[in-house]
Amino acid sequence: MVEERVRPGRPHHRLTDDGRRMREVLSYSRRGSRFTPTQAAAWEAHHERWVIPEEALDDPAFSWRSWFGRDAPLVVEIGSGVGEATAALAAARPDHDVLALEVWRPGVADGLGRVAAAGANNVRFCSVDAVWALEHLVAENSLAGLWTFFPDPWPKTRHHKRRLVTPRFAHLAATRLAPGATWRLATDWDDYAQQMKDVLDVEPLLSGGVTNRWEERPLTRFERKGVAAGRAITDLAYTRLGEGLSAPGT
Repeated sequence: MVEERVRPGRPHHRLTDDGRRMREVLSYSRRGSRFTPTQAAAWEAHHERWVIPEEALDDPAFSWRSWFGRDAPLVVEIGSGVGEATAALAAARPDHDVLALEVWRPGVADGLGRVAAAGANNVRFCSVDAVWALEHLVAENSLAGLWTFFPDPWPKTRHHKRRLVTPRFAHLAATRLAPGATWRLATDWDDYAQQMKDVLDVEPLLSGGVTNRWEERPLTRFERKGVAAGRAITDLAYTRLGEGLSAPGT
């Protein structure tokens, strides 16, 4: 008899031995889920095809291929927001699959409308913790690219432990990138940019640093908000070391 493999519990589903929900330090907080009429219409029109329900991930037979309907290079975007970058970048890469991880459901609904308008039917959205997803659902050396644009800066010092880019996560992300693939990041918080650089510079599987603004990345509302507040935008790019070639432009 073959033993069925069971994945570890997802964040928000883990319990202590006495049955209480486990307190977890996460890089995000789940905000309100009320839709505007436009978001509701986009959700109704597209979520069955393009949103991967969280419970589907618990199936031992789960595969990205079953949801994208093909085998193609996979790019993961962590924190797709309202889908502005997602739609533009995915539409420019029809030969790639793009997995957009976003826990804010109204943002996912906005993103559905944007990718539909862009004709980017190579995008799937999922509202699951990115760290858990990379660890348990993405194979090592498999990603054609990773995008992390304007992650929550958690600006208060006492909240810095909740920032996504930490040594542990940097190493996990690096192991999931294929050799030659690139992790692109952007932030409008100087101290977070410095933290990203400090962390990623010492990850032995990565090489890169601060770079010029990635021309393919569209100007999003998060970036406009940062500029309006007088904050400088920092782009970073780090490539996975090792033999192999990255998919152009990822």
